[in-house]
Parts: sequence; C-alpha cells; structure tokens
Amino acid sequence: MLRLFQKSVLKQRKYDAIVSMLGPTDGLHCLDIGADNGVVSYLLRQRGGVWKSADLSEETVQVIRLMVGNEVYQIDGRSLPFESESLDRVVIVDLLEHVHTDREFIEDVYRVLKPGGVLVINVPHIKHSLLRKLRLAIGQTDELHGHVRPGYSMETLTTLLDGKFVIEKGHTYCKFFSEFIDTLIRQAVAFVKRNKQGASQKGHIVTDDDLHANQSMFKLYALIYPFVWVISQLDKLLFFRSGYVLIVRAKATK
Repeated sequence: MLRLFQKSVLKQRKYDAIVSMLGPTDGLHCLDIGADNGVVSYLLRQRGGVWKSADLSEETVQVIRLMVGNEVYQIDGRSLPFESESLDRVVIVDLLEHVHTDREFIEDVYRVLKPGGVLVINVPHIKHSLLRKLRLAIGQTDELHGHVRPGYSMETLTTLLDGKFVIEKGHTYCKFFSEFIDTLIRQAVAFVKRNKQGASQKGHIVTDDDLHANQSMFKLYALIYPFVWVISQLDKLLFFRSGYVLIVRAKATK
C-alpha cells in the first residue's frame, strides 16, 4: 500500500496537510478515524505517540489492521468506544461526509478528548464549480463514494463544532489541476473495472489484493506518474482560488 501512496499526489498532500495541523505527537494519546486503507494510520504512528485507529466498516478495519496491527476499532458514526477525556489528539480523515449523525459524532469526539485536546478534521470542500458538474455528469457522484453530503464549507464546519470546539486555523488545498487529473484517472479506472467486474464498487477501499490483481494497471500508472506530478504543480498558479479539500485544527473548549 505504501507503493500506491508514493504514487498518489492527492494522498501525499492530504498526509502533509494533516501533519502540519497536528503538530508533534510524542508522548500523546492519539486517534485517527477514517484514514482510508491504513497508510495514513501507519505513517502517523511513525511520528510518535500512542495511537488508536477507527473506521466505519469491518472490511476497512481489517485492512488497517494489516498495516498497523492492533488498536483498530469499528465504529458506528455516532459514538466512540473509548474512555472520557482519554485522548490528546483526534484526527478525522474524510469520514464526516459519510455519516448522517455528524453532530452526534462530534459531541462524542469532544467527550473523549482531554481538556484543551486538539481535533483535526479533513473533509471535502463544497465548491459549486465546473469540475463538480463534470464529475456528476460522468457518474462520479456523492452516492458512488458513499457520501451522504457533498462536503462542508468553513461556515458549516464552524457551526457543526460550535459550543464544543474553537477553530484555531484552517485552509483549503488541492486545486483544479490536481483534482482534474484525478478525475480523469478515476474515470479510466472505473472503465477498466466495468469491463472486468461489471460494476464499480461504492466506497471501495484499495487493498494489497487489489494491487496484486491489477498489476498492469498500477505499472501503467507508475509510468505516467511523473506527468501527473507535473500537472498537479500547476495548482500553485491558482493561489487566489480555494481548493477542493478543507482542513481545520480545533481545540476542545473544556
């Protein structure tokens, strides 16, 4: 799975953004939630601290366990199976857009954080853009990715956290060029999978088995990765535009 991470501009940017917001974790008790196929969970553990991981589906939990070992838990999107005020840091990675009960879930995150504990949230940023219209037109819908909402704005995220957390800082990242090339790659992969499997999987998590079963596809992507990287660097020209991903750091108000 690390091979895939090393060839993914978006995943690398996500990890860098999380680390920038998270700060040092040595000696701290931390939890990451929704960190995809376990690579982000694994990398966060390498930075120090005592870590737990959690996700919504049993399949994803098993994949994460293969990467990090124990201390991986299945959750229901409403509550967490941890003691009150037992954690210093919580990182929510691309999960809130998957749960109907986001407010109830945030309240329980607040419960498990220690006074002054830090919450980092990474979510899709709502943008009514031409790229979003293109994605919907070609079938890359919220439903396909298991989203119950298209994302959040800084305003809606602030409202969600109000009364429990104060946002210390936040910004958006991943702009048009990197997201557009990712859209094209996703569509190409979906086309290949339709031919082989008959349908794409909703909310599919890429595993080592997937990589082994699609070695030729991965090798092809590895060949074009330098081109993908160059195109993604054009995002720097769009410094005046907001990105497609929103990340914030918030402190518990207790």
